[in-house]
Amino acid sequence: MPQTPSIALLVVNLGTPEAPTAAAVRRYLGEFLGDRRVVQIPPLLWQPLLRGVILPLRGPRAAEKYASIWLPDGSPLAVYTRRLAEAMQARLPAWRVLDAMRYGRPALAGRLRALRAEGVRRVVVLPLYPQYSTTTTESVRDVVVQEASGLDVHFIEDYSVDPGWLAAVAGAIRQWRAEHGTGGHLLFSYHGLPQRVARNGDPYPQRCEASTCAIVQALGLRDGEWTLTYQSRFGRERWLEPATDATLRALAARGVRRVDVVCPGFAVDCLETLEEIAMQNAEAFHAAGGGELRYIPCLNAAPAHAEALAALARRAAGDGA
Repeated sequence: MPQTPSIALLVVNLGTPEAPTAAAVRRYLGEFLGDRRVVQIPPLLWQPLLRGVILPLRGPRAAEKYASIWLPDGSPLAVYTRRLAEAMQARLPAWRVLDAMRYGRPALAGRLRALRAEGVRRVVVLPLYPQYSTTTTESVRDVVVQEASGLDVHFIEDYSVDPGWLAAVAGAIRQWRAEHGTGGHLLFSYHGLPQRVARNGDPYPQRCEASTCAIVQALGLRDGEWTLTYQSRFGRERWLEPATDATLRALAARGVRRVDVVCPGFAVDCLETLEEIAMQNAEAFHAAGGGELRYIPCLNAAPAHAEALAALARRAAGDGA
């Protein structure tokens, strides 16, 4: 009978629908948008709006978007997260490495319970959000705190300026441009959040700026050759700026013909990168008079990514394995 590993690593991503259908998308969005870390509106006000208006309207539209990027093996976010966990398992042979999702399946809570039942006592939890935010990282911690009884948990809160991860991102951009030609402007697009959240003390924008500046320095870019922006606005309140879509229109108006876009806040490719950036924003840039928008893929399960995150996990556990 195989021996139970003494330590496990949970590689945690946001989550994804199980199928590109309206029903599956509604189930996923109901869990995601029902998290008070994500939408900070009193439930008595928010839940009727969410269940009665937003999910019925957004479910079918979002399902069409998911269908446009769906892979033979499933949702890109799920497929690439699983492959990343497998690549990290190969680098941590004495550990148990599993993928998990904050919303949807495989559920983080279920993974923690299963590990405890199997007799694993030390667990490293790695949220795949390089830049810490209360809206993402802390939501993962909420589940860990609730389910971690009897477990010795080591939680990785942020790796926005980790040298190994920064080298992997910069190396991927450098290699992509060497293979495809250096484009005009390099746009760093991060997932946005309401300005209200940042004003209340969330350090996310500062973490995004720190990541970008370090990558820019590693690439040797000059001022004017790059821009940091935020994407994926939701609702009517003001979000972090500058916005990715507005910036692309402004670049097109200035006569910029080619833009390369990279999304260092996303560990693996997903709806926000493959559909929102590579499809929606590429079309909008062209329609505004720009030329070609070239999307540089996320690190996904690249060896340098798996190596960097495995090293993070070892350090978090104080383990030389």
